[in-house]
Amino acid sequence: MKILNYIAGEWVDCADAIEVHNPVTGQQIATVASATELEVNLALESAQAATLTYGEFSINKRKELIDRLISLLKKNESEIVSLLIKETGKTVEIASYDFNMLIDCLGYYIEEVKRHYGETIPDYDGGHLNFLSYQSVGVVGAILTWNFPLLNLGYKLAPALASGCPSVMSISARTPMASMRVAELIQEVGFPKGTVNFVSGRGRTIIPALAKNQIPRLLTMIGSTLAGKKLIEHSSTSVKRFSLELGGDAPVLVFDDAELDTAVADIVGLKLANAGQICVAPNRVFVHASIYESFLEKAKVLMESYRYLGETGEGPELSPVCTESSIEKMVNFCRPDSHGGTVVTGGKRADRAGYFLEPTLIKDVDRNSKLTCEEIFGPILPVMPFSDEEDIFAIANDTAYGLSAYVYTQNLNRALEAEKRLLFGNILINEAHYSVQLPHGGLKQSGSGKDVSRIALDDYYDIKRISIKR
Repeated sequence: MKILNYIAGEWVDCADAIEVHNPVTGQQIATVASATELEVNLALESAQAATLTYGEFSINKRKELIDRLISLLKKNESEIVSLLIKETGKTVEIASYDFNMLIDCLGYYIEEVKRHYGETIPDYDGGHLNFLSYQSVGVVGAILTWNFPLLNLGYKLAPALASGCPSVMSISARTPMASMRVAELIQEVGFPKGTVNFVSGRGRTIIPALAKNQIPRLLTMIGSTLAGKKLIEHSSTSVKRFSLELGGDAPVLVFDDAELDTAVADIVGLKLANAGQICVAPNRVFVHASIYESFLEKAKVLMESYRYLGETGEGPELSPVCTESSIEKMVNFCRPDSHGGTVVTGGKRADRAGYFLEPTLIKDVDRNSKLTCEEIFGPILPVMPFSDEEDIFAIANDTAYGLSAYVYTQNLNRALEAEKRLLFGNILINEAHYSVQLPHGGLKQSGSGKDVSRIALDDYYDIKRISIKR
């Protein structure tokens, strides 16, 4: 099966194609047409033309189309979730969550634009009426990654459609199947041609092509910090705005008064969900020395209760990582020279087909090791002790990244200190909590701007100030 690009309401083939593999088996299941700069430019031009059609639609007219898309998505849920599972190796639970976040985002943003109010500004001399007006920013270029194909699509497509911005969505060539099925439903709904364009291909081609073109007003991305830098580097042909959710190096601080069973369940559950391929997954776990051994014992038992996707038995399922190169990277992370600690459990590629790594717990990790300084993006949990004499907040901040941080404590003063001192965009205390109405985004090298919540909508509008002389 060959998957084509969706441009200007048509399905477009390309000279080159990229293989798509099922991570559970390692077998090829499809190919996807690999877009060149030519296809990207065609998509951007069609989106620009759609600013005169879809871009002029009222909120109610946009809502009618979006509601129709939501209805079609729900009718085709089983098929789309099945495609997600084949191309990503997700569990049914995680694939269903991925799918439903797209629906949730579409529904949330078309309601939220109704409350995207302007405001009047007092005039000091009383001689003018001053107010703010919002206008759709225009064409949006979005680069999406493979770990949550439909959730990531929802984060970008939903506010674009709701605000009246035509878009070009760059779909990961690793996982194009479910997303391109969504494109088929977009075509069935009958959005004006060019309202939504889906292109897929190699990042080294797509990113410069989107960035160099002067058509997009907003460039938005979910991806690595390196990819974000490349996007910015190629964008100087015109002044563009950016909303970038980039890499993470999430610290977890488990203090001596933490509810230990809850903390272990949260940390291991988030680390092993989606095989650790989550931008906000725990990357560095610091546990107070007084409960360190207890934490390790409980984490080991829980991690060893996991079974590989498709195996019979009790316990939660562990997914594979996405590609052969990913599993090779994980195996290298488990080498002593990459972490300087001791493997408690796991540490090897699973003896079975596909891209599975054993759930891996490593203790006494060197705080400056490769394992703790790079985003792992796999089912490896590095754990280190800390003492009362150390400034653990400063240690947690000792990273170029700043996406998410987690703290487990029952001490209110300590929780408030964490809120003040930790330099991360998301600070979660006593539970990992994410939802469509809560702003999500990073500080430092983890990006700028926010995804989800009403705040994200601001990127999709220009603000105009109007003053009328009385």
